[in-house]
Amino acid sequence: MLIDKYLPTAEFHDYHRARVHAEPERAYTALRNLDMMKSPMIRALFALRTLPARSRSSALSQATATKPASFVQMSLDAGMVMLEEIPGQELVAGCVTKPWKPVVKFLGLPAAEFIAFREPGFTKIAWNIAVAPAGSGYSMVSTETRIAPTDAGARRKFRLYWFVFSPGIRLIRRIALRLLRLELDSGRAS
Repeated sequence: MLIDKYLPTAEFHDYHRARVHAEPERAYTALRNLDMMKSPMIRALFALRTLPARSRSSALSQATATKPASFVQMSLDAGMVMLEEIPGQELVAGCVTKPWKPVVKFLGLPAAEFIAFREPGFTKIAWNIAVAPAGSGYSMVSTETRIAPTDAGARRKFRLYWFVFSPGIRLIRRIALRLLRLELDSGRAS
């Protein structure tokens, strides 16, 4: 997996997968372009998490509240960067950040700088979307998030953050895979 190249070890980890009825190329395209804001629950979770930032910038919150965008594009717009992509198979994005801050700023770094980054007080986050064949007419789609704090202080702060926010993060991933399944099924029916 490409993600191994960028964050081979992580202290915090989240992984979800689903088998979908679609050839890999179609599944990858659908996953890469999935509009997660179609889900009222995901919209509510994002609204809750971004409340401090939105209270400081109402123009930004108005612009992004209704604009459809894929999770990939939303992440890139927030400051993450695409580290590498093998079209049709896997995309890896990442950043360094302090997610425990009320207003989270993602610092996207070029791939080599991301790998080498060691500045204390941060977490390195890499996540991917991936698709692999899973039998005739089927694919296994997955998303994985890996987090590596750069020092003990960041580890302590992130542990508390993860305790509070990981249930919502995991729920978003599960709902996203369910949306993907529904989208692929509705595309097959038409």
